[in-house]
Amino acid sequence: MPSSPPESEPLIRLLWRAHNWFRAALTTAFEAQEDRSAISAAHVTLLSQLPTEGASIAELARRLGVSAPTAHQWVHELVAMDVVTVESDPHSARSKLVLLTEAGARRRAETIQILAGLEAALAERVGADTVIALRAALEKPWGAPESAVVELPGPSAS
Repeated sequence: MPSSPPESEPLIRLLWRAHNWFRAALTTAFEAQEDRSAISAAHVTLLSQLPTEGASIAELARRLGVSAPTAHQWVHELVAMDVVTVESDPHSARSKLVLLTEAGARRRAETIQILAGLEAALAERVGADTVIALRAALEKPWGAPESAVVELPGPSAS
């Protein structure tokens, strides 16, 4: 009986592995810096999803795919490290915004510099054209996730 070709990994698994590669490399770079408070992989992930204009803890939890209490704990830890602050949302009396502090803005600038170096290192490993193509594919508008589900083929008729 002929053997079937190996099943390829789902794209989501490959993307998650790539995300973890960048997150681990960034965390390692932070740990190597002198006079820096330790920043965890969870903190790096939260900061990567924090827009410049700030976000509520609930919005951060949605972006991260974690519970609100988990996002709240991470924010509290980053407040203690003077990386973020939590302030009243000027657009909603019931909401608070998580914002970068001055130290957090400096850390974000350092992070962008480190990420550019990691991207260059990745280009050396897999080829500049591959990284350019990957970036181009990820920057294209994908449309709403719900619209992709509608396009799925129906169940096979038996």
